Amino acid sequence: MDARAEARDFLTSRRGRITPDQAGLPTYGEKRRVPGLRRAEVAMLAGMSVEYYTQLERGNLAGASDSVLEALARALRLDEAERAHLFDLARASNTTAPALRRSPRPKIRPSIHRVLDALGAPAYLRNNRMDILAANQMCFALYAGILDPQALPLNLARFIFLDSRSSGFFLDWGTVADDTVAALRSEAGRNPLDRDLSDLVGELTTRSDEFATRWARHQVRLHRSAAKGIHNTIVGDLQLTGDALELPGDDLTLITYTAAADSHAQEQLAFLASWAGTADREQQARDTPAPPGRTKP
Repeated sequence: MDARAEARDFLTSRRGRITPDQAGLPTYGEKRRVPGLRRAEVAMLAGMSVEYYTQLERGNLAGASDSVLEALARALRLDEAERAHLFDLARASNTTAPALRRSPRPKIRPSIHRVLDALGAPAYLRNNRMDILAANQMCFALYAGILDPQALPLNLARFIFLDSRSSGFFLDWGTVADDTVAALRSEAGRNPLDRDLSDLVGELTTRSDEFATRWARHQVRLHRSAAKGIHNTIVGDLQLTGDALELPGDDLTLITYTAAADSHAQEQLAFLASWAGTADREQQARDTPAPPGRTKP
């Protein structure tokens, strides 16, 4: 990732989305060539010179203090995710970057596997590049036909943008696509030297116009909780809540899907759990050798 180019494009895009009215600035009926703020207006709102802000917007964040970044975040009305991204970009600008490096595949502790299996809701573990590394039985049932225990890891971003099945699986595909790109953009700011992430972004930008268009918007977000509409081949359409629980020491995130108590979706999950348990018992029976002298049914 080119830190200067990323900072330049991010700040330019944030400035362009704020109107003078939103910033509380008078326009006196003047005609403006662009809907967003001018550099001089951002500089005034942030309490800095136009020359200094111009340097920042050109991508030169090296040396910018926390107070300067905070003032800029307030002037541009950045939300929590955008503010964190700005600080990540500034940190990258202040670092003499070595070559891109591969990230080792995280090792999942046995206790985390036990937590995953003990949950009574569909859940999976992923890394920050959206690779699903492990899932419980309920999740395999929810993602029937999509997730295969023998084919993990599966990259969610590749599935969403390169697999035609994704638009039928995610009922709100556009929102899921937006959130996925925004999460990857945030991760690129945090870890600009991750070669695997860089390769993934390059592949998706080349192969998917939908991804490339979204990537160019420089949207970022923190993945915590969201409503998810999913089409399951067994129970039909479900409306669930997806929650992301970070495991900082492991560099992993636990994603769980739940439904409100006494809702139709909760009944669907209960049926899916029963179906998954029956299918698992039948598979175990097929895999168990028959006793001597007897044949399996």
